[in-house]
Amino acid sequence: MKNLRKGFTLVGIMIVVLIIGVLMAIAIPNFLNARTTAQTKACIANLKQIQSATEQVLMKNQTPSLSSTEKGGLWATDGPMKAEPVCPAAGTYTMAETSPYATTCGVEGHVLP
Repeated sequence: MKNLRKGFTLVGIMIVVLIIGVLMAIAIPNFLNARTTAQTKACIANLKQIQSATEQVLMKNQTPSLSSTEKGGLWATDGPMKAEPVCPAAGTYTMAETSPYATTCGVEGHVLP
């Protein structure tokens, strides 16, 4: 009579666990880096939209400067932007008080090229 033992050996299971561990060690940092890159690109896109909206208001009003009410009106219901943009990395947007009204984000690396 044959003694057939079916199943996994301890060594086989350990090798599989080791391979999964190595793959996770490689994958997790890449996922975190991809998230940071995506947040930076989304923030830069927001900065470009704010800059474009500012230029639209300046051309529409034919003025070289924005008043404080016009700055707030960039994302009013009748403004060029429908909502105030928010940095996905929890930064804050600050608009310069003088021309060219460059908008900056409080997070390092989130700058217009």
